[in-house]
Amino acid sequence: MMKTLNEDLYNINENEYLAQQESTLEEALEMGLTEDEFNLICTKIKKKPNKTELGIFSAMFSEHCSYKSSKKWLKTLPTKANHVIQGPGENAGVIDIGNDLAAVFKIESHNHPSFIEPYQGAATGVGGILRDVFTMGARPIALLNALRFGSPTQPLTKHLVSGVVKGIGGYGNCIGIPTVGGETNFNQSYDGNILVNAMAVGLANKHRIFYSAATGSGNPVIYVGAKTGRDGIHGATMASTEFTENSSEKRPTVQVGDPFTGKLLLEACLELMSTDAVLSIQDMGAAGLTSSSVEMASKGSLGMHLNLDLVPTREEKMTSYEIMLSESQERMLMILKPGSEEKAKMIFDKWDLDFAVIGEVTKTGRLILDKDGFEACNIPINPLVEDAPEYDRPYKIIQNKKIIKPNELNINETINEILTKMFKNPNIASKRWIWEQYDSSVMGDTISSNSKSDAAIVKIHGTESTKSLGKGIAMTTDCTPRYVKSDPINGGMQAVCEAARNIAASGAKPMAITNNLNFGNPEKLNIMGEIVGSIKGISKAASFLNTPIVSGNVSLYNETNGKGILPTPVIGMVGVIDEVENCLEMNAQDDNTLIVLGQSENLIEGWIGCSVYQEITNNKIDTAPPPVYLENEKKIIDILLKLNNKKLLTAAHDISDGGLLTTTCEMLFKNNLGLSINLPKSLFKCDSKDPTLHSWCFGEDQGRIIVATDKIDDVESFLEDSNIDYFILGKTNSSNNLNLNDMTIISINDIKKLNNQTLPSLMGEQS
Repeated sequence: MMKTLNEDLYNINENEYLAQQESTLEEALEMGLTEDEFNLICTKIKKKPNKTELGIFSAMFSEHCSYKSSKKWLKTLPTKANHVIQGPGENAGVIDIGNDLAAVFKIESHNHPSFIEPYQGAATGVGGILRDVFTMGARPIALLNALRFGSPTQPLTKHLVSGVVKGIGGYGNCIGIPTVGGETNFNQSYDGNILVNAMAVGLANKHRIFYSAATGSGNPVIYVGAKTGRDGIHGATMASTEFTENSSEKRPTVQVGDPFTGKLLLEACLELMSTDAVLSIQDMGAAGLTSSSVEMASKGSLGMHLNLDLVPTREEKMTSYEIMLSESQERMLMILKPGSEEKAKMIFDKWDLDFAVIGEVTKTGRLILDKDGFEACNIPINPLVEDAPEYDRPYKIIQNKKIIKPNELNINETINEILTKMFKNPNIASKRWIWEQYDSSVMGDTISSNSKSDAAIVKIHGTESTKSLGKGIAMTTDCTPRYVKSDPINGGMQAVCEAARNIAASGAKPMAITNNLNFGNPEKLNIMGEIVGSIKGISKAASFLNTPIVSGNVSLYNETNGKGILPTPVIGMVGVIDEVENCLEMNAQDDNTLIVLGQSENLIEGWIGCSVYQEITNNKIDTAPPPVYLENEKKIIDILLKLNNKKLLTAAHDISDGGLLTTTCEMLFKNNLGLSINLPKSLFKCDSKDPTLHSWCFGEDQGRIIVATDKIDDVESFLEDSNIDYFILGKTNSSNNLNLNDMTIISINDIKKLNNQTLPSLMGEQS
């Protein structure tokens, strides 16, 4: 029988005290709520909430959980296509890839925690995204990441890079999932706010996808996994606020990961899912037991009644507030078929994991929590989710229209000197020092990763035939923040298109997107404009390329002392290749002809605005980024895939940061090749400091891919019939020199050495 609340506060325990005490506005403000939001809560629940109830509202109303500043615009994204099984709104997105199989994938941020505690922040980011995938019934097959750090010369940056990389490797390597790709960039805007975006991809039977909506009044609610501790309390709220110089004091809000328990949980959940016991399942991620219980109940239009005394805890005398707001890792919430509890418990006992029946689904539409024999919480579900705030914030989209021409460039260096600078730039140089700390081959299915191709490819078991090794999944992450800063709409389109080009350059067809939208304070006009503009651009490009957005994450308030990051809407894209033996690498072979698809011989003035070239030569950077032509992007991708299906190509590499000459060098590195580049006729007489020659070599015009072939006649014939612009760059050789016409520019070995040594040198380590 429920206890009557004692009026004498001196004679009651802490939990009873928390239940009796009405929260104040001051407490609400401390938890990150606004005065209007506090008043809304009081109106919706017809009382002032107690501390536990207030904590639950503060977590669910946080940007991290509610997307209150962005969901108006997220609703405009294209999310449907014939191959989409599940779009946004679940733990992960799901697409049909044929053979009765589904690809399950998502990307999510762990930015603030990784800045405060880089190892655990990154590790738990990996653990969390893996749980999102296997919660859907999929076995994870690959991990990727998109990382952004501040100036590499700063001691703090070196500390953060080291911790994050070790955290990603420590969790992924231990749990046995290969880390196959990603991107790492440096910019001083991230000095106070690094970005750690983790992506996971899994495979499932398309007829055995599991969802999170609670079902069946009276069905048991099950807690499984690790015990609940005090780590990570109010992590979601912390991730929804700006940093200050005192942010290091927030270390207790960072969760602690355990990859070994994570592996046990993965296997136990998948084993139980192979039975008919699981009705619904939800990862305990941000906001822990709060978000998992509330979201499950909301999606099922039901309620939930939980007894918190039954929750396994690893610390004594935890309050209802602490249990509900803890973000301890490796935990799941399930709804099981009545009568299957013992069967399920046996499985989790076998894997040495906690298993507890902690409550039941109800028809009440309310979240009711008991603790120590009294009612600790009794609030309606709808105000927490369906009626949560949705803001239509004012915005201003700033688009830089200034176009810089070659004759405006201040040229003091030769092509040779510029190339040297390029590969000394940490954003261009090899990230081998980072990805060699990850296990990319565990499970034995990785076909291509990291330096081998523009996108990683993992083999799909069960799709083999007498004629083929079977299908593969291609995956990549991409974003060019400086483009988004200069022109948010164009930058959003470019991020999608570059991801699609990278998928195609690996030999795969682009299929669908998961995105991670990282921005500063949305209450500022220009930053909200960056959010709106980039979503508009992403939407336009994704619609045109038929690559719908099926999952994602929004991370806002990435600011320190009022200084925001570069807008960074990361695109994670997945594609499918029908025959993995037909995948493309970026590494050219000897005696290959290199062809630039998407560029005519008449294009001699490259787009130098907003480029790496501008940055490293100290030319102005407040210029317009290269325009994106969607028709051309689609055409290039289609033709590239047709050429590859005809087995006419030996390699392909997307032209992006650093322009044509930088991309060419990267294709020559592995096999120590040389190349004599055939310049357009109008550039024959240019010397090595000519501005037009520089813009041609280093301009970042979009919609271009360099392909390599040993069947030039067949390729040219096909290209002529396809009515596409192309330019024959030259034929590779064993000289190891890069030449422009008859002028030797530089030794490829010298550039390759710089490429490999730059990042280790900056991080204070040997290559």
